[in-house]
Amino acid sequence: MEARDAAAGAHVSSDGEKQTAKKSTAPKKDKAQTKSRMEQIFGFRKEDLTSWQNLVTLLNRPTDPASLGIFRCLFGLLMVIDITQERGLSHLDYKYLDGAPVCRFPLFNFLKPLPMDWMYLVYVVMFLGALGIMLGCFYRLSCLMFISSYWYVFFLDKTTWNNHSYLYGLIGFQLTLMDANRYWSIDGLRRPSIRNAHVPLWNYTLLRTQIFLVYFIAGVKKLDADWVEGYSMSYLAHHWLFDPFKVILPVETVNLLVVHGGGLVLDLSAGYLLFFDATRPFAIFFVSYFHCMNSQLFSIGMFPYTMLATSPLFCYFNWPRRFFSHFPAFCRAVLPFTSQEMQPSSSCVYPEVQSTGSERSETSTPVAKAPKMRLKHKLAAIFTIIYIIEQLFLPYSHFITQGYNNWTNGLYGYSWDMMVHSRSHQHVKITYKDGKTGDIGYLNPGVFTQSRRWKDHGDMLKQYATCLSDLLPGYNITDPEIYFDIWVSINERFQQRIFDPRVDVVKADWSPFRPNMWLMPLLVDLSPWRTKFQEIEGSLDNQTEIVFIADFPGLHLENFVSEDLGNTSINVLQGQVKVEIVDEKKNYSLQSGEQMKVPAGAYHRVHTVSENPSCYMYIYVNTTEAALHENFTKLLELQERIRNGTETEPLPPELQPLAADDDQDESEINVTDPIVRLFLKRQRRMKEVQKRREAGVLEKLERFTVKKYYTIRRGFLMTAIAMRNLAVGLPPMEQLTREVAFANMKAPQAEGNQDERLKDEVGHGEL
Repeated sequence: MEARDAAAGAHVSSDGEKQTAKKSTAPKKDKAQTKSRMEQIFGFRKEDLTSWQNLVTLLNRPTDPASLGIFRCLFGLLMVIDITQERGLSHLDYKYLDGAPVCRFPLFNFLKPLPMDWMYLVYVVMFLGALGIMLGCFYRLSCLMFISSYWYVFFLDKTTWNNHSYLYGLIGFQLTLMDANRYWSIDGLRRPSIRNAHVPLWNYTLLRTQIFLVYFIAGVKKLDADWVEGYSMSYLAHHWLFDPFKVILPVETVNLLVVHGGGLVLDLSAGYLLFFDATRPFAIFFVSYFHCMNSQLFSIGMFPYTMLATSPLFCYFNWPRRFFSHFPAFCRAVLPFTSQEMQPSSSCVYPEVQSTGSERSETSTPVAKAPKMRLKHKLAAIFTIIYIIEQLFLPYSHFITQGYNNWTNGLYGYSWDMMVHSRSHQHVKITYKDGKTGDIGYLNPGVFTQSRRWKDHGDMLKQYATCLSDLLPGYNITDPEIYFDIWVSINERFQQRIFDPRVDVVKADWSPFRPNMWLMPLLVDLSPWRTKFQEIEGSLDNQTEIVFIADFPGLHLENFVSEDLGNTSINVLQGQVKVEIVDEKKNYSLQSGEQMKVPAGAYHRVHTVSENPSCYMYIYVNTTEAALHENFTKLLELQERIRNGTETEPLPPELQPLAADDDQDESEINVTDPIVRLFLKRQRRMKEVQKRREAGVLEKLERFTVKKYYTIRRGFLMTAIAMRNLAVGLPPMEQLTREVAFANMKAPQAEGNQDERLKDEVGHGEL
């Protein structure tokens, strides 16, 4: 593939396209026939790999810049959008508010955020860099502006790390070293010498290899047993996107074959299928469908669209020329070049051209002598090889950075283990102990933080505990000891502790290169119980809830049963436990298969007394919710009878609001009964949710556009305020308050946090 593309662009003639058209087709046919099978399939010959000089020549082969230029433009555009959204420009003041007591989680503890107005300046630099990449304007400087500010913000907060944010930084770094401004760029208009000039093949090799590894290693990571058995993302099968599959298959089969099996096969094969000409159309269709689905399934910003933009990199390098050549002539002034004539570039190594006498007679202008191999060409080849090796090594480098390993290896973000693990947290308790007085107290989970990611990572827990020990003395707590009791279920396993609750994390030892000694092991031996969980849950009614617990010998779970939870019982599945009722000061021993009820409105402790981990489950019914559901059902039936005229009994005053019209303003209805008020409020919200779901495409597009407009608007206005503050100083507080209020203005339909109300209500549609 590369050989054909390079051959099409390596020859430069002074007569341009006309002379190319005059050439006879016979020599081309003869030349194509001399290609080996390997060259036809892979784009290079076996001889290109037999010596260092041949390999350098291959990696610096002159190549059409068109596809690279289009990708540069698309990537820059997507990063411009991303900065205002996932990078957080629109809510930067909430994250970096000056003077706020906030615990942060940088990769290196010496990294600190700048004052808030200066952080806005960092984002301005990042935004201008992304804009410069998109336009190809002062390209190298724009790339440096983008990656320097991007990686600074990236390293500032590990809680925001994910694979696609890491990928953006890698692509930005690669583009900094590439000649991606040779096609459809402002630099090309300013400097005709680089306009439409060749780029070396290694520019494409790096990007293609990077995207191939994203797909392939993600597939290799999905060979994990939890993914293959369908436990990682089982909830996705209930999404409406999979409804067409559920017409012919049960949900369990959709989960196993479509969600997990399809994701595994696509990731493992996508890179290969994109590479070869015969399979590329099918690959582009399936990966496009896959990324469009991901854009609806997950809140992952511009990642699906970035991956869509990478797919054309695997096509012929000159595809933009062929594509834009079909546009009308009057559009050509603003569209990319369609001419096949390209300029030579000093970044490339050109093969020696030996022309015969007959060939010289046919061509009036001889080919100029091409640049020879230089040191920079060798350095480019060395960098390409080292970078690819490094990207192959990093996803499996966790044996070095062992301190970052928890139940999953490494910090989430550079291993391409996308969506392989899902977690749920049942119980989080933070206990502090005054080192001087011995007083014990409790902190709200997440106090002084803006993220929840610290609960799953020992390195972040250590940073959090250290931060709390620095902040608590301001609340008259001397030399505090901090203990964490965090219960997590990963991929539908038992809820179990992830860290030792007996360890004072402030004084605990932690190193990035040694295993975390206060990490509790994942009880993988209990994984087969998950099949039993599904059977037990399937036998329960809709009002009965269940929680599966596993605990280690010598530890106990302290729990409080709310008065709303009636008929709460503990059933022992494995091992032996001792249940301590705190108020009654009584102990009850339970063996495997035994159960007991625990009193509501009181504390109890479940001690594991067996030599091996114990397993038990809580079964309970939310009696308050059940009663509310029953009342709602009766009120709904009564309201339907009133509206269809079948209700003949007179309504008491507290039920008369049920006869009011749904469109009537809430303030005009006199509701005295709290249950009726809650019922009517719920009915209005469900009607709003239904109206939004049944809205037409144009209405949904308008709502989406308005929401994004006000989000981006706030980011730009707050940035303008910050730049003014840096330039001329802070204005009077009254003026600053008015400016921020103007920036915070939202669309009329968003007043009163309507979106949040609707979001909260959607999860309770069964009531």
